[in-house]
Amino acid sequence: MSILVYIEQDQGKIKGSSLEAVSYAAGLSELQGGEVNVLGLGSIAAEEWNKVGAAGANAIFHIGDERLDQGVILAHADAIAQVFEKVEASTLILAKSSLGDAVAARLAVKLEAGLVSNVVGLPDLSDGFVVKRSIFTGKAFADTSIDTEKKILAVKKNIHPIKTDGGEVKVESLDLTISEENFVAKIIGAEKAEGEILLPEADIVVSGGRGLKGPENWNMIEELAESLNAAKGCSKPVSDLGWRPHHEHVGQTGVKVAPTLYVAVAISGAIQHLAGVNASKYIVVINSDPDAPFFKAADYGIVGDAFDVVPKLTQAIKALK
Repeated sequence: MSILVYIEQDQGKIKGSSLEAVSYAAGLSELQGGEVNVLGLGSIAAEEWNKVGAAGANAIFHIGDERLDQGVILAHADAIAQVFEKVEASTLILAKSSLGDAVAARLAVKLEAGLVSNVVGLPDLSDGFVVKRSIFTGKAFADTSIDTEKKILAVKKNIHPIKTDGGEVKVESLDLTISEENFVAKIIGAEKAEGEILLPEADIVVSGGRGLKGPENWNMIEELAESLNAAKGCSKPVSDLGWRPHHEHVGQTGVKVAPTLYVAVAISGAIQHLAGVNASKYIVVINSDPDAPFFKAADYGIVGDAFDVVPKLTQAIKALK
């Protein structure tokens, strides 16, 4: 009945969504029993492991092969499968992500396991193993029963709090044999925006819409984002008009985000935009139109002119620092 958690890292730092997965596993352990085993792959900074213990891990395993830094799907799946069998796990938990989705799908076949993605809550064990998952870009939920002995759960971001009261856990280094065949696919280069917080990983996102009237007014979005240490986004019309680059387009056909805080400035709230942000934990909407659809999805709303509200909000945030 033990649980294995696969954690992702970026440049040696463990992703927050993976720490959520560890805490989710700790919650599952309280329901059904079994140790929470955590597996990290590639080069991970030594100080990062303390976060994993605090998040609820009982045992930590590390395969430090630098070839695993690139996130090659075949190699990661092979390593996870070996450790899954080593700890005699019945459930694999990981964060839903582009890498996690690909790895989970391959492991579902390799381990003959039932897979549920977009999981938004701990399972109901009163009549089998039933998990709730998000469907239709977050507009609805489905209760899904897993009948297989082995199970894989891909947990959606921001649905489970990260524990901080766990204890210190010793890290056990593993030296597994991973076939060279699993490294046939190689990542020969990657381009990342420098000096910016990337939208998919951002904890706070500030987005602007067409109501800002032109690219010359974007400085107030940038200043608000800087004061909050946030990533910058925009609506589809803004990117289509060329006011902002397309990689900042947030929405169903752009980048889907799941930050703790999403601030929408002068965005009406078309359904396509909402589909890309409804996984946010908290949504703040600033709009001069009290009937803007976005207010229906907001946790907090400010009806007012963005040119008046945003500078004052930025000043207030800076004054708190």
